[in-house]
Amino acid sequence: MRWIGGGSGAGKSTVARRVASRHSLRVYSTDDAMPDHAARSTPDDAPYLSAFKAMSMDERWVNRSPETMLDTFHWFRGEGFGLIVEDLLRLPADTGVVVEGFRLLPRLVEPLLADPGHAVWLLPTPEFRLAAFDGRGWDMPNKTGDPVRARRNLLERDRMFTDLLSAEARRLGLAVIEIDTAMDEDESAERVTRALGL
Repeated sequence: MRWIGGGSGAGKSTVARRVASRHSLRVYSTDDAMPDHAARSTPDDAPYLSAFKAMSMDERWVNRSPETMLDTFHWFRGEGFGLIVEDLLRLPADTGVVVEGFRLLPRLVEPLLADPGHAVWLLPTPEFRLAAFDGRGWDMPNKTGDPVRARRNLLERDRMFTDLLSAEARRLGLAVIEIDTAMDEDESAERVTRALGL
């Protein structure tokens, strides 16, 4: 099993698909599992998710500071990570898997690693993240009463989250790769492939 975590907009999904295709592995996307995991969670085991679900779009993205948004966002707190593990344990034992997504916090993944070299975190620069979001369209801010502020808040929250991932991965001796606008998808995939020892 290989793990690709990282900040939002770093190209994790694209890189995971490329790596999996080259090495005949299955991709498990933690993003794709989010609706199911939210439905399987209760207020007792996921209090931050419960509070988030009760908020309006403006309460989520406009009215709170990026610091508060970061500190209280359920997936950034590790809520639902046990459900990721449950899903992976249900896969056939002989299935090679690339697990990817921003929910893969280094401190939660590290105890599961057979080898520290089986995981890498992609850290997008602010410029890369902005270009990625603009390139694929970003509808969430437009669902609020102040799209400009919501966009600014989200970008700042995600910048701080990426910084936290970087510090945590490095503290645990886990691999990180900075993704900037000068790096194309081929180079990203090649660097991740090497980092994962494939």
